[in-house]
Formats: sequence, C-alpha cells, structure tokens
Amino acid sequence: MTRLPRSRSLLLITGGVFVLLGLALATGGAYLLVLGGSFYYLLAGLGMAVTGALLIVRRPHAMWLYALVLLGTTAWALIEVRLDWWQLLPRLDVGFALALWLWLPFVNAGLRRVPDGRDAMLRSGRWALGGALSIAAIVGVAALLQHPHDQPGEFAQARMSAPGPSPAPFTAAGDWSAYGHSGYGDRHAPAQQINPHNVDRLQLAWTFHTGDFKGPGDPLEIANEVTPLKANGMLYLCTPHGIVIALDPDTGKQRWRYDPKINRQAKDYQHMICRGVAYHDSGAYVGPDAAAWLPAASASIAAPSQPPPVPKGALPMSRIHFEECPRRIFAPTADATIVAINADTGQLCESFGDHGVIGLYEHQPMKQRGFLNPTSPPVATQRVLIVGASVTDNGSIDEPSGAIRGYDIDSGRLLWNWDASNPASTAPLAPGQTYVRNSPNSWSVSSVDEKLGLVYIPMGSQTPDMWGGQRDPQGERFSSAIVALDIASGELRWVYQSVHHDLWDMDIGGQPSLVDLDTPHGKVPALLASTKRGDIYVLDRRDGKLVVPAPEQPVPQGAATGDRTSPTQPFSALSFKPPALRERDMWGTTPFDQLVCRITFKRLRYEGIFTPPSEQGSLVYPGDLGVFDWGGMAVDTVRQLAVLNPDYMAFVSKLIPRSKFDASGGPGSEQGVHPMAGTPFAVELHPLLSPLGIPCQAPPWGYLAAIDLNTMQRVWMHRNGTIQDQAPFGMPFPLGVPSLGGPMTTGGGVAFLSGTLDYYLRAYDVRTGRQLWQSRLPAGGQATPMSYVSDRSGRQFVVVMAGGHGSLGTKMGDSLVAYALPVASPLKP
Repeated sequence: MTRLPRSRSLLLITGGVFVLLGLALATGGAYLLVLGGSFYYLLAGLGMAVTGALLIVRRPHAMWLYALVLLGTTAWALIEVRLDWWQLLPRLDVGFALALWLWLPFVNAGLRRVPDGRDAMLRSGRWALGGALSIAAIVGVAALLQHPHDQPGEFAQARMSAPGPSPAPFTAAGDWSAYGHSGYGDRHAPAQQINPHNVDRLQLAWTFHTGDFKGPGDPLEIANEVTPLKANGMLYLCTPHGIVIALDPDTGKQRWRYDPKINRQAKDYQHMICRGVAYHDSGAYVGPDAAAWLPAASASIAAPSQPPPVPKGALPMSRIHFEECPRRIFAPTADATIVAINADTGQLCESFGDHGVIGLYEHQPMKQRGFLNPTSPPVATQRVLIVGASVTDNGSIDEPSGAIRGYDIDSGRLLWNWDASNPASTAPLAPGQTYVRNSPNSWSVSSVDEKLGLVYIPMGSQTPDMWGGQRDPQGERFSSAIVALDIASGELRWVYQSVHHDLWDMDIGGQPSLVDLDTPHGKVPALLASTKRGDIYVLDRRDGKLVVPAPEQPVPQGAATGDRTSPTQPFSALSFKPPALRERDMWGTTPFDQLVCRITFKRLRYEGIFTPPSEQGSLVYPGDLGVFDWGGMAVDTVRQLAVLNPDYMAFVSKLIPRSKFDASGGPGSEQGVHPMAGTPFAVELHPLLSPLGIPCQAPPWGYLAAIDLNTMQRVWMHRNGTIQDQAPFGMPFPLGVPSLGGPMTTGGGVAFLSGTLDYYLRAYDVRTGRQLWQSRLPAGGQATPMSYVSDRSGRQFVVVMAGGHGSLGTKMGDSLVAYALPVASPLKP
C-alpha cells in the first residue's frame, strides 16, 4: 500500500472537515431560509463545503474561495451587529479559525503547483486569505474598544453633596427595621461613613453560618433570599426552612434561635423561601411622629392638592399583651403560618394568636399543604399586622384564595380580610365561611404609609398564569395591580392595574417604593412600582393617579382556545422595556449553535411584548424573571434618585393540550411542565437556551442603572457582572449577567448589589455607576444587601446573605457575610 505524504494527508483531513462543517451549515441554513430567515448560513455553508472539496482535490483555488467566504462573513456580521464584540464573536470565530489553519504553510503545502514550478495561484491565494484574516482581525480589535451597550452619564457633583438623613418613618437612625429599610421600601441606608473615596478599603468583618441546608424532601426552588433587619440592638434573619435567628451586629455571634420545625418531608412545595421577617416595637409609636391618629375605617383620602386631615376615631386595640412581648418578630413559614417571637429572648409570644402562631389556612377553601406559602415578610404597623401569601403557580384552578388579612398586632385577632374576588366585604368571615377559591394573591413585599393610613400591595397574576379563560371577572380587576387598602379596615381606596388579563406572569414583583417627589408644584407623595415587564409606574399614593403618563397602546391578539386577550395595555413613559427581539439578536458560541437559536426563534410565535401563549410555543420577552423582580429598586429620597438592576432574559411559553399532557409534571420549580389542572392546557416554561445551555439571545443580560426622579430620565446604565461562575474554566468575561435581588444605596453615595449570577458583592459610585469595589462571596448572593450603624461601636456595616438559589443553579450555602471599614480602635463596652 502506498502511503500518502504527510502534507497531502493533512490536506485531505482538512478538506473533509470543511466539507462536513459546510454541509451541516448549509443544511441548517436551508431550513432557516424556508422559515423566512437569513440566507447567509446557506451561502456560507455551500462556500465552506466547496472549499473542502477543492482542498481534497488539492486545488489552490480553495484559498481564494475561502478568503471570499471570510470576507463575506465579516461584511455580513458588520451589517447585522456593527462593532459589537460579543455578537461578532460567534459569527466569526469558527470561520476565522478555519481560515487561519488553512493559511498556515504546512497545511496548504500539499496544494497542487503548476507544471513549470511556478506557484502564483498558491501565493496569491495565501495573500488573499491573509488579507481576509487581517480585515477580520482589525474588525475584532476595533470592536473590543467599543462599549455599545453602556450608557454613560452622571449626576452633577452638587447633587451628591452630603445631604441630611433621609426621612424614614418609625426607623431609628442607623437601623434597618423593615425589609426595605423602612415601611417606605426605599432600600436606602442614610449613613455616610462608607463613601466612594474609602469603599475600596472595606474588609470582611464577620461571617455567620446558619446551618440550614437543602434537605432530601425539599423542592428545587429553595433559595436564601433574606434581607436581615437591624433593630433593638440585634440583627434578625430567617432561613428557607423558617428558622429565625438573632445575631450580635458587631460580631455576628448568635443571640438566640427559634426553629418552627416545619414539615420538611412534603414534596408539594413549589418554593422554600423566606425573604425576611417583620419587626414591631410597641414603644416606637410615641412622640410627635407617632401614628396615634391612624385613620379609622370610615376615613377618606384627601384630595391630592390638600394635606391629609387628621381623622377622628382610631382602631380600638388591646395592649394587655405587649408587656409579655413589647418587641416582636413576625416570621412567615412555608407551612402557611406566621409566628410571633419575643425579639429580646427568641421565645414565642404565647398570648398572640394560638400560642404565638397564626394559621393562614383558616377560612381557605383549599387546604393542601404547600399550596399556600408566605415567602415574604408581613407588614407591621402600629395596630395592624398585614399578611399576604403566594400560591402555587400554574398548579390548577383549585387553589387557596389570595386574601389579604389584617390582624391585631397585639393579640393576633383577625380584624379584616380583603379578597380580590370579593372586595366589598372586609369583615372577618363567620365560622364555616370561606374565601373565594383561586383569587389573586400578593406574594411579594408591601409598603405602608401610616400617615395616610394606607398599605400598598403588589398583586400577583391570577393563577394559572398562562391561561385565563375561567378567571373570576371580579378578581381580574386586581390581578397584576397595585392595590391601596385602608390599614384600619382593609377597605379598598384605589387600584392601578399594570397588565390587563395577564397571561405572561408579568406581575408586580418588587416592593413599591414611596418617595415625596420634588416637583415645580411642590412635594408630591408618590409611589414607584417596578414591574416584570420593565415599565415603572409612578402614582400619587394618595389616590393612585398617574404622575408619569402611561397611555394604553394596542398589543398582539389571538389567545388560545377558550381564552381572550386585552386589546391594549398601559405603557409607562418611564420604562426599561427592551426593544423587540430580532433574528439577528440570536446568539451562540459558534455559528452552529447560533444557527440553531435562529431556527428556534423563527419557529416560535413572536410579535413583540405581550405575544399570547400558544400551542406553537410563544417567545416571552421580557421573560418570566422579568426586567425587575422582587428585588425592587433603591431610592435616595433626599437626592431624588433611584438605582435599579434591569435584567433581560427571554423565555418560551408553550401550551400543551390536555390530551397530550404527561401527568408527571408538577410543582417544585417555576420552570418545566406545569399541569394547570382544570383548564384545557398544561404549560411548558423554560428560558430560551441554545443546545449548549447558554442563552440564545445576545448579551448583555443584566445591568445596573440610575434614574433622576426630578426629570424621570435615565442618567446612566452599565452592563454588570461576569460569566465566571457559569462558564467553563471560570472565564470572567464581563458580558453583563442577570441578577436576582435588588440594589441598596447609602447616604455616602455608594450603591451595593450582590444578586448577579457570579458570586460577588459589588460597590458602585451612585453618581456615575462606576464599579468601585468587589468581594468574592462563598456562594450565590441572590438577596438584597442591607446596611446599618452599630449602636455599640458606631461602625457602618454592609451585610448580605450568600446562600445561593436552587432554580438559578448558583452555589448553595448558609453564609451571612458582613463588611466594614478597618477598625481604628477597640469596640466600646
């Protein structure tokens, strides 16, 4: 047998690779063209395959042809995405690598030469291919110097000069006494000790390990999303299994621990989450700021142009039990209870409710364990504890009611209940009566203005989320809406709906932020509601009227069988809604997985935002995680600015006819197949991913941004985070990744965020958005940081939970991590 020379063998193998890759690209490209997509992949695949055939027969024309293929690819890529490096990469990487390989002399040495020994065609082919490589390289280098997705800007330095403390009602200076710092949900610590000039000196002060880990009976959706409270000289936090812990704020040492011992074997839970606890101090409501004039049930809301009157009458309330528990922690559990704990000792407040416990299944029409789950803290006001709870998403039409309830803060006696499907009747139900099955619920954190006597409740979408043909018309009015209830009576004062007949789970996940806006006409008491759809609704919190316009606009129609769609939706003028996706926005690591993503995109139904769910499969963008989720926004009420972390991830929603549904689908996560029992369809939900498991849509997927609340304009917006903990070999490419959990700002002009998919707590200059500092966390930090000043040492701490998130796939852990500037002297006794 004659053995081929090495150069010819190498050329034969190279030609074979070109042919195989080219045919694969051309085949997929032909299918994409049939779907109405780009012609490029078919032409490039054919050019690559013909190049391979010419290499096999040793024709030097192969180098010329592939030079044209690479030049054409570069030109096509520039037309599609211009100088966007991370979008150019999957379009050029394989083609460039193949061209570079073919250009190497030891590879092309086996090509035929002319009989007289001259090799002009070979030399010119090398020059042509080298020229094409040089042009592609120049384009790549130029793209590396561009930042097309960053929107630089800055607040005037005078705007950032040291202000006085921000108004936080019933929150002591230096404390963080409610989930969002105060009942206003501002997520702003007024302390100024940490500032842009010294934040890079932050160092680890202490770490506390909760010892609470995922167990064998727990669902996939287990997460440490807690934001601790600092009050009463202690830190208070809860764990996914409802364990409540009190710590020393200076050292992180445990003061006490209470374990409600919930059922950990049941597999019915969709979530195992505790975002936080509520704190109540009976002695805080004294002095000039006390809400002793809390409006009675008959009080009316003042007209926007008038200051609120001081109404006569007050809600009667017993105070005989406060001697037992003058300071209380109210904590939710996955077993649908609220426990009242003595904040000083960690013992149950026995005189509250049933020996310290309120059961939320009372008066519920459906009592199956796990289907009612208060994942967020209740609202503690002077006299009323206000409680909501989540229900299982997309489980069935036979689920617990989403009724909101108000309890006597002292005794735990039910004072009122507001059911969205029976909103006119708020009196406590009689024995044997039940709330309306499956009515809209509130799973997130509410805000409160005790001076106006109103609680502001962000409502979820009525489950099942993706098919609404059997929804209660009364409840539909309050689904995906902000609802203002009278604290004393639970009566409805106003409602603003952000999505009509929500079929996309585009509810209001974030806690509303309350801020008194500076306007040319004076202060306006406003409410800012960030939403999953990316719009931010700015309302007068006295009456719910729009401060920033949100006109109704037509949206796509054509709901699934038995359902309907709203012809219009309200679109706020203040918005982070992304532009509609196009085929060219599909991404990948190579042209091949990018081609698969393009084919997937063209096969889905997509007509922009609010494309209805379908049996074909609909692209949902913004996706289920939303542009803004439960982390909300941080608002500096004095400087009149807000910091936010918008995310952009597309999802797929596919309806499955009941006859084709595999009953093995069920709870345990918000992704996958869900039964939607009682409807004509099940639904499959998942992110839009490539075969390699990376997003099909091009980065960035996550940003940090700031708004000027005086102008309601975006000031700066920068991509944020790396793929270090998601990519092979820990490559820290700064693509900008999604974050779950919100930002926090400080009086020193620094913002903090930890929720990105890489495991870091980062600090930013609020004025410009520039990153100033970062610290590696031991696990995923999908929580909102908080900050406080120690009563004993006077040091300002920044604290974040690094415990991971099961359904996001970040590393799980149990670490509460605290940072502070270096201590200059021993702690005060």
